[in-house]
Amino acid sequence: MAIFPNTYFETGSGFMEQLLPLDMALILFAISFSICGALIVLHPWLVKRLRGRDDLNSVQAAHQRCTPRVGGVGVLIAAVVALLFLVPDRGQLSFSVFALTLLPVFIAGLAEDLGWRVSPLGRLLAAASSAGLAIVLLQVWIPPLGVAGLDLAMGFAPFAIFVTILWATGVCHALNLIDGVNGLAGGTGLLIAVGIALVATQAGATGFATIAAALVPALIGFLVFNWPLGRIFLGDAGAYTLGHVLVWLAIGLAWVNTEISAIAMSLMFFWPVADTFLAIARRARAGRPIGAPDRLHFHQFVMRALILLSGGRLSKGVANSATALVLLPMIAAPIAVGVYLWDRPQAALMAWVMFGLFFTLTYLIGVRTFRSNIWRRVARRLKNDAQLRRAL
Repeated sequence: MAIFPNTYFETGSGFMEQLLPLDMALILFAISFSICGALIVLHPWLVKRLRGRDDLNSVQAAHQRCTPRVGGVGVLIAAVVALLFLVPDRGQLSFSVFALTLLPVFIAGLAEDLGWRVSPLGRLLAAASSAGLAIVLLQVWIPPLGVAGLDLAMGFAPFAIFVTILWATGVCHALNLIDGVNGLAGGTGLLIAVGIALVATQAGATGFATIAAALVPALIGFLVFNWPLGRIFLGDAGAYTLGHVLVWLAIGLAWVNTEISAIAMSLMFFWPVADTFLAIARRARAGRPIGAPDRLHFHQFVMRALILLSGGRLSKGVANSATALVLLPMIAAPIAVGVYLWDRPQAALMAWVMFGLFFTLTYLIGVRTFRSNIWRRVARRLKNDAQLRRAL
């Protein structure tokens, strides 16, 4: 029996008030906020007793001080509380069973965050294990897409299951890759959660909408510390686990309601997935391992552009936090389109193509611009600023 039964569908006129009462929202916020705050206070003590890890000298580092990478713990605990208590069982397998699928990806991510090095392949395998466990426990995978040619392939269950594991694993990894500047991964997760809640509400799937809405206060409790000051990061445990929760809410929602387009739901994850595809392509083209870190992600270009365009007046810390403000409206665009096209698969597929072209062209223009002599001349004029030289 599927863990996401149709009995979770209820219609209602309200949105946030009906889905998530204010007192519960405050409780979830308080859980996340308190745990993140405590981890920040305890971080110096924990670093001395655990392996710890220093990312300040890593290739992709955009921060300037040793920062705890375990903010995802607060978000996860708040999310598990929501999964366990917000939606009743009603005689069916409940969302609480879904919480079990978080274990492999969370444990692998937390081990990496605490200094027990887990390779990118190891983390991907953990994410794939969580996806496989979700399929076994939920009996759910990506449903037919509503596009004739694609449905021929997706109608074959083993292929659909393979694609589901690949997609769910990729989304987890993609959300982790954009966790590079203050507020970006957490803000993206928040926008996706709102998008899923809106689609679920339109479709009358109150159970899904409630869980998605519950992620909002949980993420805000983390973001208070993460943006703009960057006092704590989601870390691998947080980014991978958040990706797992969000992608399975989207898959489950499309599974139980055939009106909902799986392609439209996938638009929610467009930005992190597109950034990951480009990262794989450029590393493969350069003959480098696809898991090797670099400083060529979209958010890193934006951050360097902000520093240079300010003539060096913006510090690296300010530019770090400003990058999320620049990018989040662009990240919200495909999410909004996915919400609007929630029951129109062919239009959603066209939207994917158009956003893909826009993203790729914008990225290529950015690469060409940063390699131009104009930017190098600007940097030379500011040659006394070592930060700007590193930015190029």
